[in-house]
Amino acid sequence: MKITIFGSGYVGLVTGTCLADVGNDVLCIDIDERKIDMLKQGQIPIYEPGLEALVKSNAAAGRLNFTTDIAAGVAHGLFQFIAVGTPPDEDGSADLQYVLAVAKSIGAHMQDYRVVVNKSTVPVGTADKVRAAVDSALAARGKQIEFDVVSNPEFLKEGAAIDDFMKPDRIVIGTDNPRTTELLRALYAPFNRSHERLVTMDIRSAELTKYAANAMLATKISFMNELANLAERLGADIEQVRIGIGSDPRIGYHFIYPGCGYGGSCFPKDVQALERTARQIGYQADLLRAVETVNNRQKEILFEKIDNHYDGKLQGRTIALWGLSFKPNTDDMRAAPSRTLIEALWERGVTVRAYDPEAMHEAQRIYGERPDFILCDSPQQALEGADALAVVTEWKAFRSPDFATIKTTIKQPVIFDGRNLYDPRMLAREGFTYYAIGRGANNLA
Repeated sequence: MKITIFGSGYVGLVTGTCLADVGNDVLCIDIDERKIDMLKQGQIPIYEPGLEALVKSNAAAGRLNFTTDIAAGVAHGLFQFIAVGTPPDEDGSADLQYVLAVAKSIGAHMQDYRVVVNKSTVPVGTADKVRAAVDSALAARGKQIEFDVVSNPEFLKEGAAIDDFMKPDRIVIGTDNPRTTELLRALYAPFNRSHERLVTMDIRSAELTKYAANAMLATKISFMNELANLAERLGADIEQVRIGIGSDPRIGYHFIYPGCGYGGSCFPKDVQALERTARQIGYQADLLRAVETVNNRQKEILFEKIDNHYDGKLQGRTIALWGLSFKPNTDDMRAAPSRTLIEALWERGVTVRAYDPEAMHEAQRIYGERPDFILCDSPQQALEGADALAVVTEWKAFRSPDFATIKTTIKQPVIFDGRNLYDPRMLAREGFTYYAIGRGANNLA
């Protein structure tokens, strides 16, 4: 099948590459000439395990191509995937300008039947706006050409996106036409072999499903963080509580790890957008607002622990920071808890020595050169000259460090652990002062 993907960012590039890998002819479109030039040269603008090799192999096989030529893209594919960004608008609602610009471009150039597939995360009712935008562009040309609009939300986890696409839990298809359902069923057949994963529904339900999934997961995280803060004040250990409740199959262990807040491009934006959607239709979504409030507060918790430990005397200190990305196996720092901590430390005159296995270039891009931000080549180098260590991202490389080396390298044996990676009793025996999230009264912020 011939497929066009508008947007060569995270979702578009993974989607296009995986569809090409099963034999489809995929053309990826992006208005960013620099990004397209990079991709043509086999350079990947994002870090995602396994993606670079797949892009190179499929490009070499001629199944995956890249261009800035919009007209060529519309002419190429029966399926026109919209996978552009929907950043938060000023009021927190999703900004649809890029989605609708693609829809207008499709209408401006299409010559025969097309299936327009919304892959971007968009509010309920966006398919109607996309259809209107295509219709408007066709009318401006004096053309009447048949097309369908489909909602096909993505459920890709950064760091595991290739597996998520190749071996999906579900493939959600929102259509209003049985013909397009069958076309999408044929497109996704290679990913739907072992058992039926296709979940078909109406378009508005499909649009809501994506937001509902992310809001549910974010709610679990914020709820556990609320419990963790309560555990600290009650002298309980949230890790033991987590095991106690996770063993209940109605709850399970997924997404009940307390920490210093969630980040990334999805959860913060989607919870906010869904709450703003509710507000626009006159419904007060108190729970969604609370999830967002708890998370914003939780991102400040490591700074509060550091500030309290030093009795507010932070000026001139240096903190070693392990982890910049919002989660492991990605270089994405959008809405990352590390950014909240770093910026709060800078406001109080603290120098940050940071290390991350993948996000160093992204940190450099965001913050540039500054004397109070030193990007180090290794976790050990970040410790040199630091007063204490703060762990913000749970990379595997940080899970079993040499504590003897840490103790002899930093000025005082103090660790602020935003991901509960270490055993408090073991660290106490080794002479560390250890602050985690929700692990007893000694961890109070």
